[in-house]
Amino acid sequence: MKMSKLSFFLLYLHCLFAISSSSTIIPLGSTLQASNRNQSWSSPNASFSLSFVPVTPSSFMAAITYYAGDVIVWSASNGSNGTGDGASLVVDSGGTLNLLPSGALRLTNGSGAVVWDSATANRGVSHASIDDLGNFQLLNNESAPIWSSFQNPTDTLVPSQNFTVGKILRSGSYSLTLGRSGNLTLNWNGTIEYWSLGFNSSINGNLTSPRFMLQSNGILVGLDPSFARGMINMAYSTDYGEGDDVFRFLRMDNDGNLRIYSTSESSGNITPTWAAVTDQCQVYGFCGNMGVCGYKDSNPVCGCPSQNFYPVDEHDGRKGCRRKVEIEDCPGDVTMLQLEHTKFLTYPPEVNDQTFIVGTVACRMNCLVSGSCIGSTLVADGSGICYMKTTDFISGYQGAVLPSTSFLKVCGQAVPNPSSYLDTSGKDNDSRLHAMVIIVVVLVTLLSLFAIVTGFWCWFYGGSEKSRRISAQYELVDYASGAPVKFSYKELQQSTKAFSERLGEGGFGAVYKGTLGNRMVVAVKQLEGIEQGEMQFRMEVATISSTHHLNLVRLVGFCSDGRHRLLVYEFLRNGSLDKFLFTSNDQSGKLLTWENRFNIALGTGRGITYLHEECRDCIIHCDIKPENILLDEGYTAKVSDFGLAKLMKPKDHRHLSLASIRGTRGYLAPEWLANHPLTSKCDVYSYGMVLLEIVSGRRNFEVSPETDGKKFSLWAYSEFEKGHIEAIVDKRIKDVDSEEVERAIMVSFWCIQEQPSQRPMMGKVVQMLEGVIDIEMPPAPKLVAEGLSSGTTMTVNSDVSGLSTYAASNPAPSSSSSFMNIGASPPTPEREMGKESSSLLGSK
Repeated sequence: MKMSKLSFFLLYLHCLFAISSSSTIIPLGSTLQASNRNQSWSSPNASFSLSFVPVTPSSFMAAITYYAGDVIVWSASNGSNGTGDGASLVVDSGGTLNLLPSGALRLTNGSGAVVWDSATANRGVSHASIDDLGNFQLLNNESAPIWSSFQNPTDTLVPSQNFTVGKILRSGSYSLTLGRSGNLTLNWNGTIEYWSLGFNSSINGNLTSPRFMLQSNGILVGLDPSFARGMINMAYSTDYGEGDDVFRFLRMDNDGNLRIYSTSESSGNITPTWAAVTDQCQVYGFCGNMGVCGYKDSNPVCGCPSQNFYPVDEHDGRKGCRRKVEIEDCPGDVTMLQLEHTKFLTYPPEVNDQTFIVGTVACRMNCLVSGSCIGSTLVADGSGICYMKTTDFISGYQGAVLPSTSFLKVCGQAVPNPSSYLDTSGKDNDSRLHAMVIIVVVLVTLLSLFAIVTGFWCWFYGGSEKSRRISAQYELVDYASGAPVKFSYKELQQSTKAFSERLGEGGFGAVYKGTLGNRMVVAVKQLEGIEQGEMQFRMEVATISSTHHLNLVRLVGFCSDGRHRLLVYEFLRNGSLDKFLFTSNDQSGKLLTWENRFNIALGTGRGITYLHEECRDCIIHCDIKPENILLDEGYTAKVSDFGLAKLMKPKDHRHLSLASIRGTRGYLAPEWLANHPLTSKCDVYSYGMVLLEIVSGRRNFEVSPETDGKKFSLWAYSEFEKGHIEAIVDKRIKDVDSEEVERAIMVSFWCIQEQPSQRPMMGKVVQMLEGVIDIEMPPAPKLVAEGLSSGTTMTVNSDVSGLSTYAASNPAPSSSSSFMNIGASPPTPEREMGKESSSLLGSK
């Protein structure tokens, strides 16, 4: 225990040092003005800034933002001092934020009225600071904090910001708190607790000072000196551990859900990667009082229970509903509205709600005759539980699979909503009621019998190996753990509608669109030429699935069923890069801006760098081309098909070579064509070709009168030497960054050098693109002989001097494997494995 407390103390000192290690000093008397958008107090690396952020054209709020205001991590609000609902306080264009000589940080309106104050006047504040972690502090002469934004959060936590007992994240009626038992809880109006996350029962009660913190890698951890290891991992974002430039933050959203978000400076997209409440309709009060939550196309929507109600705000269903005639104003004609597949949410501590074990009729009638009951819910799962709602607030949830029926008091005749309860049979009310009662009783009986049978089945067979496999599979469908899911061939047939929607075809097989049982859209690749045994295939799949990076397509699962070998990937809606680069003029909607293209080039380079230099096993892709670079909704590049080369058995290396040559003309490195050992420099060559195509929007191997009949890459170099950069750039692009364009072109020429030793490593390529290191003028690239897209014989262009030079200075391993007839004899294992890399997927 002494060692654990020492470890925790050292961890705390490390965090404290990190917070105070780099900060910008702001002297007393400093002022920010809402009318001057260029004013800000920024951290040393400019990642965080305190400034005025526009809410409307004429109103502003004082907030700490991450990079150019995209993410607000703190704001002067009526919740930043532990009170109020967390709403940000706004000022007009005359507003100011003053660090007064008294030590108070004060927000005032244009009229001089005080809107917000830090309450630190005359408490010894000597200066303020903001550090690279996003913490704004008011400090005394000893640099001890008197007040800080980390200790007074609003609705957001950033990495390294401790969330301790007594702190609150607020957003409207919702709040996040931490109890002394170590439980994080989400609350509505400070009374209804509808979600909690905490340590296990063996730890609860033994905590001294529990706290939570979001780590920069996307893991939510619990901290306490009593822990044997100092911390416990509580929740993981779906992209945890990915991306060096990813910024993650935890936010209490105004819809009552707690989420982890991820963003990066390069993409600018803000993506939710974890949510506390997976079913949004389970959030108490999400649709307001008397509102009912349901789903439309997987999106939560709010509506009123029936035509006896009207929405409080027609433009915002979340504000709830009201009765057209209130019960107290009803002239003695109160009836019960019956809502099928609906429940009224009940969470502790709704102590006024009453629970009974009764049937349908009694659940309805008991509420009808009770003066305090507003509505009731019968849980039709065989338990016979009836909840009598006696509170003034009703939060409803309706869904086709909910095993419950609810009743709600209305004045006069109940008029169901037409979309769900329209009845045009012409029968009188009593007949309809009688029939509905009979139907409900029968359904409850059947459901009860079903629940009993299911219970017995689970008792006797729930522990079987098959049951455990099924349970494990569906727990892993969200693949947050990174483990691949094993699917049967029949499951993937159903998911893809018998492989009916073809997305494309590559060197390793066709790709089809599919939808899993949890509504996740995926891309299913049918592998061809794979003859490995199941155990070896699984080992290779495990290696691929353990490779996680922001710029790599994620593997969801696989199928190894008999002769069938399939891989299931995440689906990226924007498809492959080639559809954007080589589109015709009449498809201008698919034209990428220069900013998009440069970010795609950087992202692709980072993904390949990870494969070559950063992951546990060095992976040579062997097939870098625009068709294997996919784009997500924000046009973030993700490299696909990596690691597939190793799935081929050694005897199939000849098949691998030919498959890579088919449809990939123009991207093969000279050493590949000359039958020499393959190294990571082959991918560098292919990347250089792709980079030039990103700049030009044209295929490198195409010739035209505009290029004087030369291959485009050679013509482009001659134009670059003449200083005609604009001739190389895609003429459809407007507003290019000339420095970035020049860097990209020079890097592409370095990458496509004939000799592998002249090409830089991918890590250096990325640094050159980023402008971190200077780029010298590259030598002229030489022409490489290329084969046609069909057949096994390589047809060589008329000018093969470049390749001949390479072949002369780098003789092939055997005379039988000439570049003139690459398909005549199978490549040797030594060629495939190479001297610089023990295998295509081997150790670095």
